[in-house]
Amino acid sequence: MAVDASSSPTVLPWSDRLRHSAIILLVAALALAAVVVLGELSAVRAIAVFICIAAAALVPWRLHDVATSRDDVRRINPVESTAVAAIVAGMPDPAVLLDRAGRVIHLNAAAAELAPALRQNELAQFALRSPEIITALREAIATTEPRRADYLDHVPIDRWMELIITPVPVPTLFGGTDKCMLMTFHDQTPLRRVEEMRADFVANASHELRTPLAALSGFIDTLQGQAKDDPKARERFLGIMHAQATRMARLIDDLLSLSRVELSAHVRPDTLVDLVPIIRQVADGLEALARERQVVVEINLPDPPVMVAGDREELLRLFENLIENALKYGASGGKVIVSLVAVPAGEGAPEIRVLVRDFGPGIAPEHLPRLTERFYRVDVGDSRSQGGTGLGLSLVKHILNRHRGRLLIESMPNQGATFTACFPQVKPPAAV
Repeated sequence: MAVDASSSPTVLPWSDRLRHSAIILLVAALALAAVVVLGELSAVRAIAVFICIAAAALVPWRLHDVATSRDDVRRINPVESTAVAAIVAGMPDPAVLLDRAGRVIHLNAAAAELAPALRQNELAQFALRSPEIITALREAIATTEPRRADYLDHVPIDRWMELIITPVPVPTLFGGTDKCMLMTFHDQTPLRRVEEMRADFVANASHELRTPLAALSGFIDTLQGQAKDDPKARERFLGIMHAQATRMARLIDDLLSLSRVELSAHVRPDTLVDLVPIIRQVADGLEALARERQVVVEINLPDPPVMVAGDREELLRLFENLIENALKYGASGGKVIVSLVAVPAGEGAPEIRVLVRDFGPGIAPEHLPRLTERFYRVDVGDSRSQGGTGLGLSLVKHILNRHRGRLLIESMPNQGATFTACFPQVKPPAAV
């Protein structure tokens, strides 16, 4: 093993040390012999003095060897080695290795970023002030058993964190084993948010289904009772029941469509479809609704095909939602314009854009960022009276995401709204 001469004290080899000791003992023996010859000291006392001198000459070398060996052992302590430090540094999550007293031995960069107050050879309790962390750490040190804790970290942003403390057996300096504490931190914020979204989705879906179901149940009870022999009441109640059943069926249909799109979100459609006939088909299908709402639908589409990579059924559903929303919520404007334009490459990639513009009351700016959230409505009462489910724009957003597109929403109060579906342009085939 190489020794760094700049940091290790100079140690004489055994042959030189023995030579020095022999010279000291020889000089001492000659001096004591002269004193005995002169009669100043008895032979027995001279021998005793010689033994003391010999011990003084030899014992310090032995003590120095023991001290040196202990320093070597301390320097090669496995827990403090660079290999252990490299393992902790390479862990993807924040990780801190503590000794049995709770002092930091190693920590990685992620842990230093999570808790900047952590320092090597200092107690971790002083840097990690969360009560859940301190309690779990004290219990782990006292029992040498794994511990787990969840806590909310407020700095620099609110994050839900999970702490896992795992006792790790390590060798001691002079044989035997002890246990260090490996602390690892895991960010649970994404899982928490997904769980909250799932709970909100289930609650909203249950509420939306419960409302028409309660109406159906109530009218059925009425028809079975006092309205059984009243033809006018029966006709009116049956019409309301049909509307509520249609609303519930549409909600279930939207939920299933949204689920299918989410399941295939990672698979981009690769079939080339022409947007022009799809938009015309949707506009023709909504002509009756336009006449009912007294809205003129103006279609501005090019004659040549406009091809994109897409799923035909999903694109039909997308444009149906956009145009139907414009007819329902922008009917007061009296006109809806549907247009298709090709946008050349500028700051981004070239796009095909389909714009659906109405001239209705518009949307207040504070509502725009949340329009694509599930079950979000600007006016709950108006949406339900129009037969809306609160899932239309969310479905539009997910379909566009699957097609690697995006949705743009522009609106000002009393100036109408424009919803733009953007699709990436298909690259032309290479010339042969």
